[in-house]
Amino acid sequence: MTERLFERLTETSGVYFDATLVERRRTPFQLLEVYDSPDLGRLFRLDGCNMTSERDEFFYHENLVHPAAIAHPGPASALVIGGGDGGSSKELLRHGTMRKVRMAELDPEVIAEAKSRFGAVHGGAFDDPRLEVAVGDGLAWLRETRERYDLVAMDLTDPVGPSTDLYTPATFALAKGVLAEGGAMVLHLGSPFSHPERVKATVANLRSVFPLVTPYFVHVPAYGALWGFACASESLDPREVEPTEAEARLASRGISGLRYYNGDTHRAVFALPNFVKSLLA
Repeated sequence: MTERLFERLTETSGVYFDATLVERRRTPFQLLEVYDSPDLGRLFRLDGCNMTSERDEFFYHENLVHPAAIAHPGPASALVIGGGDGGSSKELLRHGTMRKVRMAELDPEVIAEAKSRFGAVHGGAFDDPRLEVAVGDGLAWLRETRERYDLVAMDLTDPVGPSTDLYTPATFALAKGVLAEGGAMVLHLGSPFSHPERVKATVANLRSVFPLVTPYFVHVPAYGALWGFACASESLDPREVEPTEAEARLASRGISGLRYYNGDTHRAVFALPNFVKSLLA
């Protein structure tokens, strides 16, 4: 039976999609739901929030990964904290320079569901021998690992409830500590219109740890809003990469078939509207 799925952005606004329930169950960590939607295709929800879908995942995953990955001269290793749907790992593995991606996902049922029902999102990433999956607390991994990574992707739920601790200066300092020289961390920020204080606070926390913090913004259909991302680093500034250089690096790394990201969008996403500039000043 078709139902109308609502997700609140604020107490007085939100986004909805008509969809049919495929599966609903509570894992040890969260409520997991899968729906089929005429607009989004198969839709993955956690605790009542849209996470990813077959038809719009590229808006989020391509923009989370490629601006920083293309700005890096040759990323060979990456760490994904969260990201159990496999979408961010898929994008990292597109880079011909990449030798290893490690995913640290807390909920093994998210991984199992992604493998079973969301091949269009992970694109076979779980079968790539370069992907190593570790089930467990991403924070614990950041504290304990002695490995160093060219890229760290914090592919997390929103900074509310139990996830709040993952967006603190202390966590960002842990992530900074596992970066190799010239590396960068990326994450999403939320909506600058619906969640301005959340976006402002997260960027401020990043700036307290990293000397270079580069916010950028993309509309994500499943989230119903302009959505923020950030690249944080000691030295890597993706704004320095010209469109022609971005295209050249895509070609040299054998990357094709992208549905959003290209050399022109690489430059465009960093053009901030005035209300965002004021918010983050």
